[in-house]
Amino acid sequence: MVTVPDQPYRSGFACLVGRPNAGKTTLTNALVGTKVGIVSNRPQTTRHAIRGVVSRPRGQLVLVDTPGLHKPRSLLGRRLNDVVRDTLADVDVVVFCVPADQPVGQGDRFIARQLRELRTPVVVVVTKTDAASRQQVAAQLLAAGALVEAAEVVPVSAVAGDQVELLEDLLVGLLPEGPPLYPEEQTTDSDVDRQLAELVREAALEKVRQEVPHSLAVTIEETARRPDPKRPGGELVEVHALLHCERPSQKPMLLGRGGEVIRAIGTEARQGMEALLGARVHLDLHVTVLGEWQDDPKKLNRLGY
Repeated sequence: MVTVPDQPYRSGFACLVGRPNAGKTTLTNALVGTKVGIVSNRPQTTRHAIRGVVSRPRGQLVLVDTPGLHKPRSLLGRRLNDVVRDTLADVDVVVFCVPADQPVGQGDRFIARQLRELRTPVVVVVTKTDAASRQQVAAQLLAAGALVEAAEVVPVSAVAGDQVELLEDLLVGLLPEGPPLYPEEQTTDSDVDRQLAELVREAALEKVRQEVPHSLAVTIEETARRPDPKRPGGELVEVHALLHCERPSQKPMLLGRGGEVIRAIGTEARQGMEALLGARVHLDLHVTVLGEWQDDPKKLNRLGY
């Protein structure tokens, strides 16, 4: 660890909050410099608190990407909101993400009311500035800044990389003094099985429509490593995953005609898995119906929610 002369080393946690599709995960990935969370334009893409670790000479910033705060319509929705509230209670900085390309709405005001009850410093980030005009960004900076008493209000495009380093510096400066919390080379604390399951879900979210994305969950049932028969000295990882939907009518949507959808999901997910694991992957996918799991406590526990 190299420290910056005459500056204390800082470390701590910053929680990213915002309504669904506010750009939290894309911003987290941009700050970390690698993919630690899946991205989709579907609401409720993020279902766990995902930690991404940013290690720099002057400090270590642990970003906690949370599910979008929303009006829940199921037990799953209530549990996701609880994840956000539990995370907010135990961080050093809050990053309130408000997208530049959408007007400030009731969801943003609802979150702002929650944040006003905290003593934690809040940095308001106007995200997705690449998708808005300069006039829109300027107006949104004023509107977002009026929502809460903010330590800073920063416009950022995670996609274009605009002002990402500036935001990183601001956040590190708001952290308490302290030693690193994670090894310098570590970028996330998510276990491998969860990352594999999320890669399958990310691929599926892009391949299915209608009500299936909300009703989809993925579990990794088994992984096995063995020598790769096609690559001397290489390794082959066999991954067996289950895609859970809620209704029998949804299963054919995930399978597709002649299995074309499930094959496309497998192809895309396998590419991400091979990049993650650094080995060739054989991915075995099956679809199962787990009736009304979003409102069943036992089924939610089984699925890891």
